[in-house]
Amino acid sequence: MRPRIPLRKRLLVRLLVATVLIALCSVGATAWLAVETTTRAIREEQGQDLADDMRILAQLSGYAATHPDWKGVAPTVRALSKKMGRRIALTTSDRTLIADSAPHGTSLPPRAAAGVDPLHTDTYTEPGAQLSGLDPRVVGPYRVTAKERARLMGLAKERRACFAQAGIDTTITMTPSGRPVLTDADGNDANGYVPTQCADGKLNTPTATENKALKKLIVSAQPCMLQGGVTFKVPYFGVDVFDKSLGSRYVTGAYNKLGDAAATRKAEACTDNARRAQLDPYVAPVAELFLGGGDTTAPRFDVSPANKAKVVGAAAAVLALTVLVTAVVATRLVRPLRALTEAAQQPPELHVRVPVRTRDETGILAEAFNDLTERRERMEAQRKAMVSDIAHELRSPLTNIRGWLEVTRDGFVEPDPALLGSLHEEAMVLQRVIDDLQDLAAADAGTLRLHREPVRVEDLVDQIVAAYRVSADTAGVALTGKTDNSLWLEADPVRMRQVLGNLVSNALRHTPADGTVTLTAWRDGDDIVLTVADTGTGIAPENLSHVFERFWRADQSRSRRTGGSGLGLSIVRDLVAAHEGTVEVASEPGAGSVFTLRLPNSAPPEGD
Repeated sequence: MRPRIPLRKRLLVRLLVATVLIALCSVGATAWLAVETTTRAIREEQGQDLADDMRILAQLSGYAATHPDWKGVAPTVRALSKKMGRRIALTTSDRTLIADSAPHGTSLPPRAAAGVDPLHTDTYTEPGAQLSGLDPRVVGPYRVTAKERARLMGLAKERRACFAQAGIDTTITMTPSGRPVLTDADGNDANGYVPTQCADGKLNTPTATENKALKKLIVSAQPCMLQGGVTFKVPYFGVDVFDKSLGSRYVTGAYNKLGDAAATRKAEACTDNARRAQLDPYVAPVAELFLGGGDTTAPRFDVSPANKAKVVGAAAAVLALTVLVTAVVATRLVRPLRALTEAAQQPPELHVRVPVRTRDETGILAEAFNDLTERRERMEAQRKAMVSDIAHELRSPLTNIRGWLEVTRDGFVEPDPALLGSLHEEAMVLQRVIDDLQDLAAADAGTLRLHREPVRVEDLVDQIVAAYRVSADTAGVALTGKTDNSLWLEADPVRMRQVLGNLVSNALRHTPADGTVTLTAWRDGDDIVLTVADTGTGIAPENLSHVFERFWRADQSRSRRTGGSGLGLSIVRDLVAAHEGTVEVASEPGAGSVFTLRLPNSAPPEGD
């Protein structure tokens, strides 16, 4: 009775489960990808809006840095609003309207987007940065005069030419204060490395206008420094040509406690406060920046209940279709497998075949099953024939031995030398059959032992020719051998003599008088080829595929005395295969046969 397969282990169930899991993963991945793509698009849009907001803030901060008040900012606000497509409104700290791109009376957003204070931001060198620095566009009393600018431009050109002579390419860039500076290809300060011949310090020396402003700055900062315990050892004034940071823009002196980080921080803080106080009259008052309109909030991604229902419905439809298609396909796959299982469970003596209806993997499996059944049927027939042949081969000599022994025991025949010789011959026939069967059994079990050693092919051929010379002369057959002394094999010499002896004895039995049997050997590439050719009766084409089968004879009427036991060629095939070689036969009825052995070539031993 066929065992029942558990439901969880059935192929149909496994295919359904695997397909559903794949469908779920596909639907989930698609949904996730759609959500991620949409979210990314929204974020990019929001990021673009934020970048636009920072550009608005930077432009308004620049206006405040170059104007002492907000009068006249309305045209700038309207132009920015039209360019950016956003509502822009400026108010004082107490929400008093300064300028608005929206119609009069439109309510402001609930919260300000940013504060516009050029003394506490840096949207010029750091776009969009809400820092505690100072907008470099706030110049105030540090703007150089036209005369100073012309002199500085001449110095800048001289330094640029000096840098060029040293192999350094630079560009002249103007800072907001009107001071020209040298920059490299990346827009950075080119004074990081100054050739010795160019280091005159003229370009970086403060002008009269800058010196005047710097002196006022240091005077304003001194009370704060003295109160903090910071004094100057050597008064010094310098200028940062890039106007990038408040702390390093103006070097006010060498502090009396060099290397004291706390004193340095106090001095920088006092200088920062004095710098802002110095520039405050030149900038517009702090203002609040409002963007957008009414209570508008930033967009966000959300799935409505209706859209959720659509997503769930689509996923369910995909799953249902997947299950349906999988069930149909799996049923078609399982049906031939069930037929194979039922055929395999039939009694072996029936040799059941299965129909082949397709050319896919299942059809190929069915063909392989049918081929296996045919081979099993053929092997079963061969096994039965082999058992019958063995019984026949053993029965005949045993019957003769038993009969002669019984008549001798009963006194009807005297045990003379002729009788004993006949009994000995029958015993030798039995011994040969048993030895052949033992060799075949060892070859089938893989336990056939070979004692390999270098073997000269010429010696091997001479030994075989000499061993069968008497038999050939008795049969009237000419036996010859052809080879040279340069051929060597790595082989078991006893087994190789057995192989060639079986072939030669078989050729002598099937070659009539005045015929020839020739044993030849030559080299063919990396192989040694040995042939045993005769001019005997030959083998019919339909029998060539059976010559190496056990107990097979070309002439079934021949007895074991004239036709051998039928095991010799099977032993030849197995022994040659054990030596990693091959054996083939070619024959033509009435013209003889040629058995060809092909074995691996071996180098001659050292000293030979």
